[in-house]
Amino acid sequence: MFINSNKKMKDRIRIASGQGFWGDLVDAPYKQATGGPVDYIMMDYLAEVTMSILQKQKLKDPDFGYARDIPPLMEKLLPVIKQKNIKVITNGGGVNPVACRDAIFNAAEKAGIKGIKIGIVQGDNILNDIDELVSKGIELKNMETGESVKTVRDKILSANVYLGAAPVVECLKQGADIVITGRVTDTGLTLAPMIYEFGWDMNNWDLMAAGTVAGHILECGGQASGGNFLGDWKSIPDLARIGFPIAEAFPNGEVIITKHENTGGRVSIETVSEQLVYEIGDPKDYITPDCIADFTSIHLEDAGENRVKVFGVKGLPATPFYKVSMSYSDGYSAAGSLTYCWPDALEKAKAADQILRKRLEDLGLKFDEIRTEFQGYNACHGPIAETFDDLNEVVLRIAVRSQDRKSIERFGKEIAPLILTGPPGVTGFAGGRPKPSDVVAYWPALIPKTEVKAEVTVESN
Repeated sequence: MFINSNKKMKDRIRIASGQGFWGDLVDAPYKQATGGPVDYIMMDYLAEVTMSILQKQKLKDPDFGYARDIPPLMEKLLPVIKQKNIKVITNGGGVNPVACRDAIFNAAEKAGIKGIKIGIVQGDNILNDIDELVSKGIELKNMETGESVKTVRDKILSANVYLGAAPVVECLKQGADIVITGRVTDTGLTLAPMIYEFGWDMNNWDLMAAGTVAGHILECGGQASGGNFLGDWKSIPDLARIGFPIAEAFPNGEVIITKHENTGGRVSIETVSEQLVYEIGDPKDYITPDCIADFTSIHLEDAGENRVKVFGVKGLPATPFYKVSMSYSDGYSAAGSLTYCWPDALEKAKAADQILRKRLEDLGLKFDEIRTEFQGYNACHGPIAETFDDLNEVVLRIAVRSQDRKSIERFGKEIAPLILTGPPGVTGFAGGRPKPSDVVAYWPALIPKTEVKAEVTVESN
């Protein structure tokens, strides 16, 4: 696929990261739009479990099912992007891009802004197509276990295909100022404007890989500019005012990662490198709908203060499959906690854990799993945690999971009694008895691309 644009090709574009997940700094997109020159703002809201949450919200109210941070954000952002001709691309449409679009149109009306064109991408939601697919022999087998989706069919909550950049490009070709998608890949949100602005051939796998790598760097927001930095984190300046990363992209596939001046954080080879290895499997085969990117081919070069050049990226042809992210109901869980103080804080917490486990056993309750952690001692490092003899305090946190809701409910009634019938020096019980929560499990699968059709609509207010 070759993108032939009649408009003049730009010699560079600046794509700003605006969100790394639903719940990220709410003002980050506005600061990216006002902090300096940018052409695009990409906002990644979705994770695997997010889709099931949004599906539940839509079932309760057909006007929901998208990231509801977006409309109030856009009410503030619209005057700026209109004035500065900045385009916004986000997958925050979740399972209801139409409702998200309509909410943004309402925000535009409140702001007195006319002539905003919004494109939406649909077709990723295959929840209602599963039975037909199975009847055709496409069993959507779990990529980890090989089981057919038929084993959990009656429990499925959501099923969404990871679409790539192509439908987003189509929205941009039709003049969209804002693109709202469902489950489009995080990397596709950044790759799409490069394809559109530079007229890239989507069968040029090196260019597709270069844009994909840039998208991977931007997708986690401030993590590429010093947030969550494992290296010398103490040296990262002014994290309270961290500047989110920006990809300055060029037609030849080279990218410079930077951030706005006078913002906190740092863009360096070290911070970019950490983000590059975040959430990847085989670095030679980073598979997306658009290509396979070879992360071992990436070259990084210091290009000045808070500027890192990314170049030399190699790619391979895309596979004939899309990944499907499904979620299904898998029982119930609950967790409770108590705090034990010095002296013998850890010993007290361990004794309380054993007392509670014995009581649950005596009650004959059915649990698929019981897990205990001692916060302040091993919550992060588990069995390899170094033992300390004289801890000031330890939080005992114990969680259970079961298909039997009544067992979970009874567990919730056994935490508070430890206060008067267990080890001494205990506090921290608040919020009432822990109640059962639904467990949402993940089911990854593959589907032939021929079975999925993305749908694009662009409308103006």
